Amino acid sequence: MTEFVFAPPAPVGVPVRGSDASFPVRRVYCVGRNYAAHAREMGSDPDREPPFFFCKPSDAVSYVADGTEGSFPYPPGTSNCHYEVELVVAIGKGGRDIPVEQAAGHVFGYAVGLDMTRRDLQNESKKTGRPWETGKAFDHSAPIGPIVPVAAIGHPQKGEVTLSVNGVEKQRGDLSDLIWSVPEMVSYLSKLFELQPGDLIFSGTPEGVGPVVKGDVMQCRVGGVGDLTIKVV
Repeated sequence: MTEFVFAPPAPVGVPVRGSDASFPVRRVYCVGRNYAAHAREMGSDPDREPPFFFCKPSDAVSYVADGTEGSFPYPPGTSNCHYEVELVVAIGKGGRDIPVEQAAGHVFGYAVGLDMTRRDLQNESKKTGRPWETGKAFDHSAPIGPIVPVAAIGHPQKGEVTLSVNGVEKQRGDLSDLIWSVPEMVSYLSKLFELQPGDLIFSGTPEGVGPVVKGDVMQCRVGGVGDLTIKVV
């Protein structure tokens, strides 16, 4: 039995809706600019870019239960923290070089999530050609609702993706607007990394991203998957 110099951290678990079990988070991958309007909003040409990915640590995941209001601690080092509502894909079967036509079989379920972003730090990283970790991978940067199994909802290919701040709608899109579909992004990612059970993929956000301040309440929805309400504290 391995002896550690101190107790290793407990695994991060996201409860599964309709079950007493939790989904153990291994890695968190995020797809950049996967809605055409958002890509243009961020200054890119969606018709020319293949998908690209960045990562967050597993302990950036912060769970919010159905019907409750979660909290998001406003992060240090920024004065421009943005929301990005996303469909989250939970991988239940690993693999490498997964064909697109088989990719859906590797998905365990789906959730509503937020890719919170220190936009000022991300923009500075872009200008200097440095990694995005300070802008994307900070503590509590990946709030998420319960994972809904495929057995309960199938594979949603359309459904509204919305976010409101203090009751005012800021983001609206539809899953049918994804540039790269869930099977395509799973397949593409599996050519870069060997996917494993427990991996999460944040699938990209619609246009309308913007800042929040302490006291703001974000209300998120992915049609057919669920809702997520979080207060900035």
